Amino acid sequence: MSDITDRNCVVFMSDFGLVDSAVSAMHGVADSVSRKLKIEDLTHEIPPFNIWEASYRLIQAVSYWAPGTVFVCVIDPGVGSNRKSVVVKTKSGHFIVTPDNGTLTHIAKKIGIVERREISEKINRLEGSSESYTFHGRDVYAYTGAKLAAGVISFEEVGELLDNKVVELDFLMPKIKGDRIVGSIDILDIRYGSPWTNIPYTLLTEIGIKYGDYINVTITYQDRIVYGYKLLFGKSFADVNRGEDLAYINSLLNLAFAINQGSFAKTYQIGTGEGWSVSLTKVN
Repeated sequence: MSDITDRNCVVFMSDFGLVDSAVSAMHGVADSVSRKLKIEDLTHEIPPFNIWEASYRLIQAVSYWAPGTVFVCVIDPGVGSNRKSVVVKTKSGHFIVTPDNGTLTHIAKKIGIVERREISEKINRLEGSSESYTFHGRDVYAYTGAKLAAGVISFEEVGELLDNKVVELDFLMPKIKGDRIVGSIDILDIRYGSPWTNIPYTLLTEIGIKYGDYINVTITYQDRIVYGYKLLFGKSFADVNRGEDLAYINSLLNLAFAINQGSFAKTYQIGTGEGWSVSLTKVN
């Protein structure tokens, strides 16, 4: 139990939304395990069944929380099937309780996994829920995550030790290919419609791109070109006029695209996740 901090914090994420009692039920299960738990939410607005976005939102938030924090991630279109229910310990010292269906893709690639254990439902399942097959978020994940965070069980008591190979979605690592940089469109800054790539600022500097330069940007979906224009690489949205496009560095220090006071994704019908890629070159 020494792996868990004395802060006893569990953070929930799901695609349940907030229009019914599902999230509250998970909170209630956690509260019933220990009244000392700190219960927080990452988001419950993941689009239904969108495993890719769940994976990204985890990597976006995990590192800002103290080691020992337990995350319960429930995006589970295969609920009740033979997909594994697991808890992983990351190299950063965090714990993630989730179906092993791809939600751990970014964690595995960018942080790394120390151990993976399959949840034993004989021990770690809410009492009286054995005939329920469609709400593992409440009956298995919230219950197990709360017990782990509260120190009621140790990580070893979660269940059987597995290898560290988790289910991964297709993931295009950013790289330099000749005079081009290639990467993926990982996510949207949803409220503003700005696509965020996985291309770090450091790669741009490696091929000599600096603020104020223009870059040729090509965005494709399953090898079909969706967007192909020249963009200013600016420091902020104010570097272009209202309604104009630009490339910029987002809060995660990765390349992103925006329209000043507009939605880049809506205007150009840009999506995210598997199949979406981007390439760019410096305009000479």
